[in-house]
Amino acid sequence: MQELFSRIYDLLVDGGILVAVLVVCLVLWLSDLISTKVTKGRLHPSAIAIFFGLILAYIGGAVTGGSKGLSDISLFGGLGVMGGALLRDFTIIASAYGADLNEIKKSGMLGFASLFVGVFSSYLMGAIAAVAFGYTDAVSVTTIASGAVTFLVGPVTGAALGADSTVIALSITAGLIKTIFIMIFTPLIAKKIGLTTPKMAMVYGGLVGSTSGISAGLAATDPKLVPYGTMVATFYSGFGCLLCPSVLYFLTKWVCTLL
Repeated sequence: MQELFSRIYDLLVDGGILVAVLVVCLVLWLSDLISTKVTKGRLHPSAIAIFFGLILAYIGGAVTGGSKGLSDISLFGGLGVMGGALLRDFTIIASAYGADLNEIKKSGMLGFASLFVGVFSSYLMGAIAAVAFGYTDAVSVTTIASGAVTFLVGPVTGAALGADSTVIALSITAGLIKTIFIMIFTPLIAKKIGLTTPKMAMVYGGLVGSTSGISAGLAATDPKLVPYGTMVATFYSGFGCLLCPSVLYFLTKWVCTLL
């Protein structure tokens, strides 16, 4: 019997991607069940799934002492591959699927301007928070502020500037908290702010960014708005990766010399 279990275990380890897909499907199913039955749809399944993911990542790190979460356990090694670049490019491209070009043109300069306002306002709030918690060097402030833009921009900026790993981790945390807030509050405030048209979805995506947060929040609001909001939010992330390690870093460095 022990030999049988050993062979099954080895088979599951070899088929790591299939195990990863199974684990993700189970988490999503459970999250959808909780969203429907417990919160009555008020909390989107994606937000619940991220919460479970963070718990599982903590358990994996605590058990193994590693740094890659649950994928440090050999049985769940496929999660490290699946959570990397495997689905990244597909999801970025798929986010714009179903968008109407005519609706995109209607946003015009308003949608473009929202990118500037969104990136700069998020960066400013992140920089203020970094200084408030005692970080005064330009590299750390820039990295944490970039994380407030999105959890993707933070580590990209930190790596470019040579930031400490702890600071990069803080930037990712800041971005994740922002994403979860967007997921939760978007459906709650949508009608109050007029988030009911593709044009407004594009402006909203440019203002708050976070493709994952926007996609989940708009899905809970109106699924037809998802491709418009996430498409601009994708540009938001790219725009942040361009500005944060360059223009905004030098601006932050100049301000830090005055403090």
